[in-house]
Amino acid sequence: MSFKDNFSKQASLYAEFRPHYPQEMINFISNLCTSHELAWDAGTGNGQAAIALTKYFNHVVATDPSSEQIKNAVPDNKVIYKVQRSEECELEANSVDLITIANALHWFNFDTFYAIANNVLKKDGIIAAWCYTLPTINDVIDELVSTFHNVTVDEFWVHENRLVEKEYQTIPFPFEEISTPQFYSEKEFTLSNLISYLNTWSATQKYIQKYGSNPTDMLSEEMKKVWGNVHDKKTVKWKLTLKVGRKFPN
Repeated sequence: MSFKDNFSKQASLYAEFRPHYPQEMINFISNLCTSHELAWDAGTGNGQAAIALTKYFNHVVATDPSSEQIKNAVPDNKVIYKVQRSEECELEANSVDLITIANALHWFNFDTFYAIANNVLKKDGIIAAWCYTLPTINDVIDELVSTFHNVTVDEFWVHENRLVEKEYQTIPFPFEEISTPQFYSEKEFTLSNLISYLNTWSATQKYIQKYGSNPTDMLSEEMKKVWGNVHDKKTVKWKLTLKVGRKFPN
């Protein structure tokens, strides 16, 4: 079974400019686990969540179907990276304390993945998936980013992206759901950093492929009018939508 490879081309940008996940969120998820032997980070991308898990788990397996993403992942002696689809995971049954899926669940075949998740999770295992939508800075810049997303590159967003726009409210999640606090991710960006982040979007790359020009070039010129000193850093915030569940008892 093939996968939709929307990120290999911009894997190095993805590693540098995508948001990191707050330690307090990883701590919250980890505290739900009754043991901390093995975590599986499915759809790991460049390993941001996998590295965060090493503080809490003895071993972390991190899988992603994109060899370019894995190539850009941060090495760690607690993490075993594998180029592998999540729907083809080969972990042993009842061996995993925690499964995390960081901004990737919408790309999975739900039925196949959930069957594997239930098989590899221990009887009291935890699964946590999260996503994030548009970054926010201030009202003026946010409006420009929103127009870029909803108008300029809108034709290139696919069904899976729309699941993120709906904050995972429409995806199945066959686990005993656990209520969670609201978490946010923050970074300090110059204008150039923000434009680089927007270039990690799959829709931006598809626009370039179709039209032969980069739509962020025009956006950058508009941003310069409202950013101030382009070298000044501004706080960029992403709201994280977190779905957490415990494996149902057999």
